[in-house]
Amino acid sequence: MIALQSVTSESHLREAFGCFPSGVTAVCALVDGVPRGMAASSFTSVSLSPPLVSICIQRTSSTWPLLRDRPRLGLSVLAEGQDDACLRLSARGDRFRDVDWEPGPDDSVFISGSSAWLECAPHAELPAGDHVIALLEIYRLHTAGTPPLVFHGSRFRRLAAG
Repeated sequence: MIALQSVTSESHLREAFGCFPSGVTAVCALVDGVPRGMAASSFTSVSLSPPLVSICIQRTSSTWPLLRDRPRLGLSVLAEGQDDACLRLSARGDRFRDVDWEPGPDDSVFISGSSAWLECAPHAELPAGDHVIALLEIYRLHTAGTPPLVFHGSRFRRLAAG
């Protein structure tokens, strides 16, 4: 039998969460003509009809309040090799310095060179502990066929060629 342990700390829990690999997305829009956005590794497909995805955002985020009321958001599935863009979009300060991006419809913003782009609109928001779960409805999309950026064990990884 597996000897399960009680959750003793946030770092202990973070270690367990890090055992599950995830892709990394960027959620972005123009706000008063300036690109604003953030990286989100907790991205999940939710529904085909209507087409919905979800992201989880810390309640303390100063970026989400700027994005949540935009008519459209650009959600970019970051590609292998976009480690620096991910780190930049996770940092404080000018997140778009040295990050190539493209404007989309209705002030959405997309990160150039990504694996996929989803033009979304906020659909619903649900409280979830120290985060909120944002449901986004997809209106248009494009896939590039490039391998995604993978985050696992607090490091960026590459998919093995099969």
